[in-house]
Amino acid sequence: MAVKPTTMSREGFNRLQEELENLVTVRRKEVAEKLKEARSFGDLSENAEYDEAKNEQGMLEAQIADLEMIIANAVIVDYNSANIDEIGIGSVIKLKDFDEDDIIEIQIVGSTESDPDNGKISDESPIGKACLKKRVGDVFEVDVPMGTLKFEVLDITR
Repeated sequence: MAVKPTTMSREGFNRLQEELENLVTVRRKEVAEKLKEARSFGDLSENAEYDEAKNEQGMLEAQIADLEMIIANAVIVDYNSANIDEIGIGSVIKLKDFDEDDIIEIQIVGSTESDPDNGKISDESPIGKACLKKRVGDVFEVDVPMGTLKFEVLDITR
């Protein structure tokens, strides 16, 4: 099975590496200490603390494996050199939302950096996908769970 590359900024890549480093060097030791302490309580077959620590260890190792996979398949994009002729990853765009009769400003980012509360939407989200390759003046519609939304591209910057 082929692994899909994940697009992100250099800053996003560095954050993931720092998170991985913390999980490997700090969290692994903390979980190992919990396991050691839980073992000291005796009979492992009826030891809830041991079971909980083993579950935590399993989730931690899965999280580490996920981060390692993302980092290994990362495609780093310089958001500062984003094309301003058409929308791509890194573009900061102003859209007229016809349904809300409002203007919104968002940045299209890789999925690992998505933060909708702060105006950063993933290139894999419905709106993010629909925006890609659009130009100023383009009008487009997006099917979302609550219906169909209609937008016009007003501006593209970095």
